[in-house]
Amino acid sequence: MSIAIVALLAAQAAAAPAAVDYSKPAHWLCLPGRLDTCTLPLPTTDVTPAGYGFPGIAPVAKDPRVDCFVVYPTVSRDKGLNSDLVPGDGEEKALIASQFARFSGACRVFAPVYRSMTLGAITYAATGGDVTVPAMTAYGDVLNAFRTYMVRHNKGRPYVLIGHSQGSLMLQQLIANEIEGKPAARQMKLAILPGYNLLVPQGKRVGGTLKLTPVCSAPGETGCVMTWVSFREKNVPPAGAIFGIADKPGMTVACTNPGRPGATGWVPLDSYWNARSTLPVPGGPIVWSSEGRSPTAYVRTEGLASARCVNEGPRGYLSIRTNVDPGDKRTDRIGGEVGLAGMFIPGWGMHLADVSVAQGDLVRRVAELNDPARTGARQAR
Repeated sequence: MSIAIVALLAAQAAAAPAAVDYSKPAHWLCLPGRLDTCTLPLPTTDVTPAGYGFPGIAPVAKDPRVDCFVVYPTVSRDKGLNSDLVPGDGEEKALIASQFARFSGACRVFAPVYRSMTLGAITYAATGGDVTVPAMTAYGDVLNAFRTYMVRHNKGRPYVLIGHSQGSLMLQQLIANEIEGKPAARQMKLAILPGYNLLVPQGKRVGGTLKLTPVCSAPGETGCVMTWVSFREKNVPPAGAIFGIADKPGMTVACTNPGRPGATGWVPLDSYWNARSTLPVPGGPIVWSSEGRSPTAYVRTEGLASARCVNEGPRGYLSIRTNVDPGDKRTDRIGGEVGLAGMFIPGWGMHLADVSVAQGDLVRRVAELNDPARTGARQAR
């Protein structure tokens, strides 16, 4: 990146932006009661050991008692360090569809458009640039949107926070600054925050990034955080990795197995994948079944991938492997690595698969919260 471009980005970051009016529906990617990115059909085909199943459509829940407040990850290619408030079809809208729209089958989804840090901001930070100001701009929008949601839409309902990567970072800060120790904490039934390091003291569930909210440790537990960063089984987070290694003494990166919180062994996962993705994948494009191209844009693979949490000193991550038996028509490959200039970055692990690899498990977990007998039955302490 040239010195001139770096200077331009820094100048843009220094400008104090005006507050976003989240009372306007236009500043939400997803709002209940309308046709939008979270309620459009998602034709999906199961990929089984016997081949492709029959295509289906992801359902939308008619009257769920639980809300989901969603913050999407870094995806904007806008100029500058912060995105604008116009979501792109191949950027914010595409990420919402592939990672979060299925939650509409379990909860009312609220997804604000926010001035997220851009892909350019990542490059700027990698060259030593200070992204404190653009990070504050992004967080300010998320905080503003959450407060608007609580005042205008929540009406005392239980809610779940869901994010990924930058979105998880924003929600970590929201919990720490706006929720912990306040009335809003009683309504927060779950936080699903993969793709960004959440630190805890080694051997503990709470006390690092978050002071009062523990990491989930059992199925059905509420009032806790599910968090993980994904790495392929034979790719341990290397020294200097951006994810998977705690940068503070005595800490580790927390890990919850999304297939079964608290599990220590391998757990099969219920995964959803974008079969039309053009992102680079180790080994080349994936053909999901030996029967050929998927008939739909999305596929579901139940049990193709398994995961287990690993915590070894400062290292903490979700180890991912695939399972294919002889004669299985499914692929033995899944993607997730971050490609740059023809290479894959080891320190990012399978960052792009953090949500997809367990999306079915996560949607079911949120759906369980609609049962009053389950909600709060195993409150975290």
